[in-house]
Amino acid sequence: MQVIPYDREAAIEYARRWALSRNPAYYNFEKIGGDCTNFASQCIYAGARVMNYTPVSGWYYNSLSSRAPAWTSVQYLYNFLIGNKAQGPYARVVSRQEAEPGDIVQLGKSDGVFYHSPVITATHPIILVAAHTYDALDRPLDTYIYDQARFIHIEGARK
Repeated sequence: MQVIPYDREAAIEYARRWALSRNPAYYNFEKIGGDCTNFASQCIYAGARVMNYTPVSGWYYNSLSSRAPAWTSVQYLYNFLIGNKAQGPYARVVSRQEAEPGDIVQLGKSDGVFYHSPVITATHPIILVAAHTYDALDRPLDTYIYDQARFIHIEGARK
């Protein structure tokens, strides 16, 4: 399996292009649970260009009825990215200071349930994010109300 670099610029460019609108190639999940992780997955795909078509535990999107849970679910996306040893993007959890543009930050409650997956668009002087559901472009991360955050650093992809 070949390791390919994650194209952070492509991910950020995609985030900036579609943060305040919807790419018609993807279903808008806003009214059925939220569109934030769908948008994060689209951005990751723009930077990785490889999906993982493993049934149930993979990370892919063909249509509303043909997609992996990890494409649209906060926890499943985390599980896939952190645990992926096969085809597609892979990641590790890093500190706030180690996060880079193109990475994902997931916001959670004190009980450990994470509920939002914004895409980091800038890190200096402050972290800015793009997101769907409550659409945002270059919103300061610190303007969100959350109990905890986990920063998911996309390391690359395998194809």
